[in-house]
This record gives sequence, structure tokens and C-alpha cells, in this order.
Amino acid sequence: MSENTLRGPIEAILMVASEPVAARDLADVLEESVEDIEAELRALASEYLGEGQRRPRGFELREVAGGWRVYSARAFADVVGRFVVGSSHARLSQAALETLAVIAYRQPISRARICRIRGVNVDGVVRTLLSRGLVEETGLTPSGARLYGTTGEFLEKMGIKSLSELVPLAPYLPDADALDELEEEL
Repeated sequence: MSENTLRGPIEAILMVASEPVAARDLADVLEESVEDIEAELRALASEYLGEGQRRPRGFELREVAGGWRVYSARAFADVVGRFVVGSSHARLSQAALETLAVIAYRQPISRARICRIRGVNVDGVVRTLLSRGLVEETGLTPSGARLYGTTGEFLEKMGIKSLSELVPLAPYLPDADALDELEEEL
């Protein structure tokens, strides 16, 4: 296929995909090289950002969580936010968002540590995050407490490729040594 004939099939697949699509998967389906597919995806992403156009589009193509996915444009986040808030879409509570942030920045982390950082019981909130697929159990502490971390679904919902893209928050959260000292005092 030529460059122009790749765009339509790639766009059609991305529009129906419920999760990010890897360039390798597109290459297999379209019987093209991964390099050609990646080049076309980057060209589409650039085009959707409105580079060289008067008006930006309402959507963009992002590489996230090991694949590519169409998202609403960041430029229209306020409008989309008002739509989501005014609709029946399920949203996370403030407590869930705070707990999710603690897990994202301090993973792997136990419920006890999350409770100490937040200062409240988080059992119900963690169950909610688990049920929504945003966090998962990643192991056990030596004492047998479960450890939690974020999932690929979290990366996808955040629109990022990896946790390294999270905004640094170290000055706002206690470090591990401070938490250890706090635990010893309690």
C-alpha cells in the first residue's frame, strides 16, 4: 500500500479499537512493515495536532501504553470536562483520585502506607480502583501485606506511555525514610 492508502485503514482500526493498538499489530493486519506503519502513525499524529492548519482538530493521536490511540485534543480539555461532568459518565471521587496518585507515585505500596500518607482508611477506595482496572496487586511485603501498583489501563486513561511521564511530585509527598520514621513512632 502507498502512504495515502495506509491512512484510511489505520484510522478505521484506531476508531474501533477499545485499547491502544501496537504498530506491530497494524503492520501484521495491513501486511506492511512496522517502520512504514510507525512513520504513518507519526505523520497522522502531527497532522491531527493541526500543525500548519488554522484550526486544530478536536482529537489527536497519541502513543500510549505500548500502542496508539485516538484521544480528545488537550486544547479542548475544558469543554470535554464540562461535558463529562454534566453527563452520566462514571467519575472517580476525590478520595479515589488522591489514592490513585499516591499509588502511581509510590508504587509498589501497601494499603497501610497509603493510609499513613492520606491519613484515612483506604480499603474501599483501593477496592474501587482494583475493580476499575486502574491498580493491581503487584506482590507482597515480607510481612505478607499486599503491594499495589498502576496498570496499563491507568497509563491509557492518563494518555501517557510510562510512569516517567508523570509530573514530578517528590516535594509534595513524604519520602520513604520519612514514612519509615512515622511508622516507628506509631
